[in-house]
Amino acid sequence: MSAADLLERSLAAVWHPCTQMRHHQPGAATPLPLVPIVRGQGVWLEDASGRRLLDGISSWWVNLFGHCHPRIGAAIKDQLDTLEHVMLAGCTHPPVVELSERLAALTGHHLGHAFYASDGASATEVALKMSAHTWRNRGRAQKCRFVSLAGGYHGETVGALAVTDVPLFRDAYAPLVLAGTAVMSPDARQAQAGENAADVALRAAEALEAHLAAHHEETAALIVEPLVQGAAGMAMYDPAYLRHARALCDRYAVHLIADEIAMGCGRTGTFFASEQAGVWPDFLCLSKGISAGYLPLSLVLTTDAVFNAFLDDDVARGFLHSHSYTGNPLACRAALATLDLFRDEDVLTANISRARRLREAFDKRFAEHPQLRHHRAQGMVLAFDVADAPADFSRRFFAAALEAGVLLRPIGPTVYFMPPYVIDDVEIDHLMDGAAMALARALA
Repeated sequence: MSAADLLERSLAAVWHPCTQMRHHQPGAATPLPLVPIVRGQGVWLEDASGRRLLDGISSWWVNLFGHCHPRIGAAIKDQLDTLEHVMLAGCTHPPVVELSERLAALTGHHLGHAFYASDGASATEVALKMSAHTWRNRGRAQKCRFVSLAGGYHGETVGALAVTDVPLFRDAYAPLVLAGTAVMSPDARQAQAGENAADVALRAAEALEAHLAAHHEETAALIVEPLVQGAAGMAMYDPAYLRHARALCDRYAVHLIADEIAMGCGRTGTFFASEQAGVWPDFLCLSKGISAGYLPLSLVLTTDAVFNAFLDDDVARGFLHSHSYTGNPLACRAALATLDLFRDEDVLTANISRARRLREAFDKRFAEHPQLRHHRAQGMVLAFDVADAPADFSRRFFAAALEAGVLLRPIGPTVYFMPPYVIDDVEIDHLMDGAAMALARALA
């Protein structure tokens, strides 16, 4: 299929996600190119015309080890010859058992029960429902409201929108949403004169305490994205906030939900971002990188206390939530192969030097640019904000980056980098050089 044919047929038949389709149409004021990808290898994607693009955002933050990794592919192929799927209601199978046990061990068995779904928003909904139902089973049904952080993003299904504070995603569906409450974010970019990131975290914790003191009787849970709020523009914050949040949730009998869908699986420098605060949540949501971008998979890890709240002879007191592909064996094998790579290649240690090299290349190209603000990094995530960026900056940058041979997709005026963990020094230079060229063109 030619590139032109692929694009024409896609525009006619495919409704692309998180996209104003008018921007893909001929004649758009600032066109958003539709990229016809036909294959991938490592950090590289290839389009139908043979152009190679370095995947600087891990294809929406999922391909931790790049594209077509031989070990992950081999694990899935092996599983195909054994068991492709069986329902998890009333059945079980070796991959889901092993994956659940290994993830529990990675939490030090603080979170020993895994409930599976298919995508990140579904994991959010599982955690919200599970929290409220736990309180109901304990005789406190009034605890059914939720608190999230300003700018927080936890998915776009109707339930998840209750804790997603991004007006662009939420406002059109406001009549359908049981809205929660957003409290001050600990985003370090809010630092006032003389403040550091820890000071901002403390101010945000004080705002959370004020809310919980007044509303804990009806509050089921606080949900946070630990260390980095992705859709808020890679808002990074001090881990002290998580410690304060854990203590406040304990004091006021409120669950803590850690949404590690984007920032888990080593992205922030530790396997779980929560580890850097030395605390564990009551619920931990994973998706995206857990299957390294190969198959849809999400899960919620939770505690013995939550699990035991549902044990009863009464079916109505059970957690009656399900997905047809819950715990799919192929997806679980992909996740197990992902965990094998972390273990066998000591990925977290290797990423320390890889993140340092990324930061050096990042600073070399962007540290002195007069229009850039808030240069920041957390593990394998780097970002800066463009001051006085035009309204169509993200589309202009995306198009210019493609011309420079890199795939990058800014969030509004925020340019960020989240490359696969297999990127090498030469590829890092290509990524940063391409981004610098794209920035110059987008601002020209």
